[in-house]
Amino acid sequence: MATRRLRAFKRWMKSKGFEWSDALDFVDTPKEGIAVRALCQLKEGDVVAKMPKEACLTIKNSGACGIIEDAGFEGHLALAFVIMYERSLGCDSPWAGYLQLLNQQECLPLVWTLDEVNELLCGTELHQEVQEDKALMYEDWKESILPLLDLAPSKLNPVFFGIEQYFAARSLISSRSFEIDDYHGSGMVPLADLFNHKTGAEDVHFTATPSNYESDNDIDGNNSDESVTDEEALAQNSSIDATDFDTAHVSDSECSSDIGADPSMLEMIMIKDVSSGTEVFNTYGLLGNAALLHRYGFTEQDNLYDIVNIDLDLVLKWCSSLFSGRHGRARVSLWRRLGYSACGIKNSEYFEISFDGEPQVELPILLYIMLLPDKAYHELDLSVSTAGKRDESSKTTLLYDKIYPNKSSNMSKKFLLTNQVCDALISLADMRESLYGSESIEDDIEALERCSLVSEKKVYHSSVLRISERKILQKLRNYASKPLNKMTNHSPRRKLRRTTKKS
Repeated sequence: MATRRLRAFKRWMKSKGFEWSDALDFVDTPKEGIAVRALCQLKEGDVVAKMPKEACLTIKNSGACGIIEDAGFEGHLALAFVIMYERSLGCDSPWAGYLQLLNQQECLPLVWTLDEVNELLCGTELHQEVQEDKALMYEDWKESILPLLDLAPSKLNPVFFGIEQYFAARSLISSRSFEIDDYHGSGMVPLADLFNHKTGAEDVHFTATPSNYESDNDIDGNNSDESVTDEEALAQNSSIDATDFDTAHVSDSECSSDIGADPSMLEMIMIKDVSSGTEVFNTYGLLGNAALLHRYGFTEQDNLYDIVNIDLDLVLKWCSSLFSGRHGRARVSLWRRLGYSACGIKNSEYFEISFDGEPQVELPILLYIMLLPDKAYHELDLSVSTAGKRDESSKTTLLYDKIYPNKSSNMSKKFLLTNQVCDALISLADMRESLYGSESIEDDIEALERCSLVSEKKVYHSSVLRISERKILQKLRNYASKPLNKMTNHSPRRKLRRTTKKS
């Protein structure tokens, strides 16, 4: 169904030089929003859309470019200012036809109230991270944008540059922006952002060619930390349609989508065949629900890329319930000297528990070392100390050679899962689950079944996240309940563990 806003958007695209295959149809429904479907079979390799770089909403293209350069804004702060600035122009904005299609904001935890964050995300991988995000972004706005408004009240309408408008713009950037090229940096790519996501089911691929403006002395100042990685940017793919659809369908012979290459254009290319009537999906990468909700505002049930993290601090807390603080610190130190480490961002260290409940191998090894009898610990400690400057892999073999001198390293791995280590893993699973509060996972499942995805998005997606994490903790208990489990690496390492902090 082509609604009024879609028809206006198509007219805007035509005026800006967009090209798209007439094999694509945009459907706009009150419940599901906009989706892209194939009106006939699409073939792998078809170029189904081209978007002019000059029509993308970027720092370089916006009329706010001069203000941004004078203020020294960079990265997502600058792009958020661009969105607010263009919105403040209303119908006079060159992107008015595009902006009217967008929601005011996407339903990311970033724009939830603190009460909602504390209630709905308590115990999940996102709870602390969203709190920190909100605090950091508030400081960005207060230190950078608010002073600019005070200095230039006659040029900028404060109504469009408040903290709520800034958070709204940041939510759009997180869920919709693409990496375009070195000149434009990150920006909003109209039409490319209309394709819905499906993990591991990418149909169409976003391709950016080098910019004609690119040079050594003229590079956009976006922070590489804030930009989407190449793999993730290329995974944010989409397509388009350049003529109004008044007919119900198009025949195969009419579905030409061979548009050609041009460095001033961005292309959408089919990477697999899609049947007529099927929705055409983009993918944002192989991400777990925590990352999907954090960046894009939605979750997927039974997401194979879900993980749960157990913080090193939680492991130390467990250790302190059995041993002295000195004991725990000494055992962690030996573990590190053997060449092991946890995952980490900034000041946080943690261990991943995969979708199937298998812990990152470094966690059982640490637990094993913590539970070593004093004599065995001191022997291993002495061996590591006398190993001197040997490479880390040589030191690691000491763990097996000292404890199991008559067994190969591969055979020894399963013996790390002693009854004590398994009990420790179960205790850590219980401690980690206690962070969700007093309600059981069965309570969460019942609440999710009563919840409406349409009218209660926040409750629905936070419930899916919490349930998926708690199911992994159940699997961890099952894993630790089976004697002599073999420690394997069958589960793929996740593309994203915790999402990186952004300012």
